Amino acid sequence: MNKRWSKEVRALLQKKKRKETQQFIVEGYKNLEELFRSDLEIEALFHTEKLLPLLDQYKFNSKVIDDTTTPTLLKQNGHLQTNDTGLAVVKMPSFSIPSVDDLDSFSIALDDVRDPGNLGTILRIADWYGIKNLFLSKQCTDAFAPKVIASSMGAFTRIKFHTVDLVEQLSEYKEKGIQIIGADMNGENIHDFKPKGKSIMVMGSESHGISDEIHKILSTKITIPKYGGAESLNVAIATAIICDNIKRV
Repeated sequence: MNKRWSKEVRALLQKKKRKETQQFIVEGYKNLEELFRSDLEIEALFHTEKLLPLLDQYKFNSKVIDDTTTPTLLKQNGHLQTNDTGLAVVKMPSFSIPSVDDLDSFSIALDDVRDPGNLGTILRIADWYGIKNLFLSKQCTDAFAPKVIASSMGAFTRIKFHTVDLVEQLSEYKEKGIQIIGADMNGENIHDFKPKGKSIMVMGSESHGISDEIHKILSTKITIPKYGGAESLNVAIATAIICDNIKRV
């Protein structure tokens, strides 16, 4: 990894540079393995000898910059504190907003979820339950931030991100018959709930829940029953519980 690439990789740790270049970084063996299996476009790859057995299984476009490096340089230029395998510079995918017909039976929308670890975990949860589309309000953390990608454990290669005006988009879907469900302390018990047709589940921010604007367009509200003394649930944990209940119906 020469000085020019070191500078460019470090710059991609910042949201502004990712947006400007439409590139992001992928680090570590597991996420690189998932990346290689996907259709995402790799623009540069820097790796140690530990990644060679994996590289032997895949053929890359001849335009991909492929260079060996050291764990020290990977740590200095990337996000992970321990990375002895590799780092890739990847072109951001672009997804069109799905029509009502293209939507699966169940999708997730996030309203102002700002913790990258939570977002990455929610991606992993969505991937586990076969959920293909994730709608993000413009106030959400950047879906291509290094911590999001790292904590998604490869789910970023299979989930379609849609950063939208969430009020406008959900209102449009509701008008076309999509049920908009909100996670709320005063909602119906999730254990007794059955979605009506295609639906989108809205999860609110870690600190404030669903915004007032989104509340006004909800079709219905659901809640996870509380049995103990905890004040609230982590948004990623709550998402997992709701997905499990919805998918078993």
